[in-house]
Amino acid sequence: MTVRKIVRIDEEKCDGCGQCIPNCREGALRVVDGKARLVSDRYCDGLGACLGVCPRDAITVIEREADEFDEQAVAAFHAVGGPHMRAAHGGCPGAALMSFAAGDDAAPASGPSDSPSALRQWPVQLELVPVNAPFFDGADLLLMADCVPFAVADFHARFLRGRKLLVGCPKLDDAARYAAKLAAILKGNDIRSLTIVHMEVPCCFGLVALARRALAESEKQVPVQEVVVGVQGAVRERQAAVPTL
Repeated sequence: MTVRKIVRIDEEKCDGCGQCIPNCREGALRVVDGKARLVSDRYCDGLGACLGVCPRDAITVIEREADEFDEQAVAAFHAVGGPHMRAAHGGCPGAALMSFAAGDDAAPASGPSDSPSALRQWPVQLELVPVNAPFFDGADLLLMADCVPFAVADFHARFLRGRKLLVGCPKLDDAARYAAKLAAILKGNDIRSLTIVHMEVPCCFGLVALARRALAESEKQVPVQEVVVGVQGAVRERQAAVPTL
């Protein structure tokens, strides 16, 4: 070990938005338990390419005792599939902030039944999306349980078109953290409406509960619509609004 420059992440400031991840070419960072963390000292070159993209100023470069930066270890790490392999467009879409219009970078239809994608932004995971993402201004939000697209054949046309997507699982993920994140999004942006789409199974109704909590914390009056999807894709219930939210 030697004393050298290396990044430091302030966990009190970090909100787990993930914007730093695609900006680290070495793959030294990833989100673990809702916080950005250093995977290994050997993967960090200490140059701080991730600093300028952190909206919370949670990343700094300090000097401390650490393993030397190891380019061969980084190459081996990427060869076996590190936490984010950089795509041709410049970063993993799960973490990179992107907003695009219909037709941008769209794949050509391969058959007469193909429909264009209605997705208009990345990230989509509630854990990763920044609360201050520019695509939230004036947005109609779709808060969706992550099983829904597998059940609904026409998900893009029926639910996603014209909306900005937030995805999460109220059973497997941290619902309290999701509620706080959604509250910050609602409070900090001009959200026009919120549509909640979840499966009919009992645990999935937790998505409605966390949305109710988020709306209360945000103190915003936002029109809300709830859609319940059956396990075979049928829309079992559709409410014009959820008055208890």
